[in-house]
Amino acid sequence: MIKLFTRGNIKSLVIILVVVGLIAMAMGGFLTPLFNLSLSPLISSQSWLSMRYLAFREFFTAPKDVASLRERNTQLEVDISQLQSQIIELEERLSEAQILYALLDFARTNPQHEYIAATVIGREISPFLQYIIIDKGSNQGLKHGMPVVTQQGLVGRVDAVVANAARVQLITDANSVVNIHLQSAKVEAQLVGSLTGEVALEMIPQDITVEPGDVVLTSGLGGNYPPNMFVGQVISIRKRENALFQTANVQPIVDFSSLSAVLVITNFEAVDITPLIP
Repeated sequence: MIKLFTRGNIKSLVIILVVVGLIAMAMGGFLTPLFNLSLSPLISSQSWLSMRYLAFREFFTAPKDVASLRERNTQLEVDISQLQSQIIELEERLSEAQILYALLDFARTNPQHEYIAATVIGREISPFLQYIIIDKGSNQGLKHGMPVVTQQGLVGRVDAVVANAARVQLITDANSVVNIHLQSAKVEAQLVGSLTGEVALEMIPQDITVEPGDVVLTSGLGGNYPPNMFVGQVISIRKRENALFQTANVQPIVDFSSLSAVLVITNFEAVDITPLIP
């Protein structure tokens, strides 16, 4: 009788059955915990090696990255500084353009006068002198006594002239006297400067009612300024018993501390009437 099962066949059959059984158990999920347990050391080793590789790489590449970032940061700071400078320059140009446009608009709305625009290139505002220096002079037709204004109102008048510059005495100067009239009271008075830069009205009759907010305009008397130029507003009144006149403090309409451009009225010539005063 032929032997159907030899020892070798039995081994093969056992191996096949074991393999089939393992495959079946694996497909059924019974061997998953065993696989996880066996692969855990390998995964841990691989993670450890990966972390050490990244640390090693960072150790050698970090200095280059830090240097690059610092260089980039420095360049960005330079760019920001340049942009800020450009913004400031553009704002200054815009401000200058707005001032020049306002002066031009003033000249258009007051065509009875001829004007020369000038830039303020110097100033002296001290307890003794109140004046500005402008960049136009006799070469541009400026003369002593010409009124100086802005779009807001009266600034002063040309006090001294050279070829390409002129000194303008402000109405706040202690030696400045402007003949004015109060628009509401219909009365003339004199606006005088002071050592402190404040301006006040003098020679106001006691029987005239003056109130804060009254508008002060040039009267044209005295021959120093054209009439009806805006000067400022009354802010307070001082009356004294037995005095012939009352006085008032005036707030000039022009901010003299921020003057950057002015208009010089060139078709007005001041008249010195001092010799005619008895």
